Amino acid sequence: MLKKEFKRKDVERIRNLVKGKSGESAETQVGFTSKKENHKEGDIWEEGGKKWTIKDGIKQTATKLDQVKKEAILPLFCPSCSSLMKKRNDPKMYKIHKMCFDCVIDMEAKLKNEGKYEEYERNMVANNAEDYLDDLEQYLLEAINESNTQYVSERGEIERWKGGIDKDGFLEQMTTNFTDFRKKVDDYKQNKTNDDKT
Repeated sequence: MLKKEFKRKDVERIRNLVKGKSGESAETQVGFTSKKENHKEGDIWEEGGKKWTIKDGIKQTATKLDQVKKEAILPLFCPSCSSLMKKRNDPKMYKIHKMCFDCVIDMEAKLKNEGKYEEYERNMVANNAEDYLDDLEQYLLEAINESNTQYVSERGEIERWKGGIDKDGFLEQMTTNFTDFRKKVDDYKQNKTNDDKT
């Protein structure tokens, strides 16, 4: 004899389990139901204040850094030739050219045969110089705007210094120098030498 009385919802739950409908409700519910949207691989949508996507069949939050992560991660195979990216220089070449080391060598050989290698090399060197100038300028701007009136010594004592540099004069000189450097980089990129200017 059963000591427990089965209610209607218990019987419905067992029926659903037997029929393989384990996710269905055993009771009739009245109220608000949200609209169900079907999404497929790669879709991006907003729900509950967050952006979502489906990757490899799994629902995940989509962040602004997804593209950066994709660029930073070395793929298993080269996007250009589909060979395994296992050589020592492959990670470095992938960051720069988005292809394996062998593909970069082939591309540069092709450029040499077509007579376009010098222009390619100039652009690479000039772009590196421009990036360096941008980083240096940003560093100097941050350094000049920091307070330099006190320092903590190695002993942990606070030293207060008077004086400093003329910020306005330094910024003016820095702007002039960086403008000159950028002009020289642009001239190099355009293959202008001192002979061309006269």
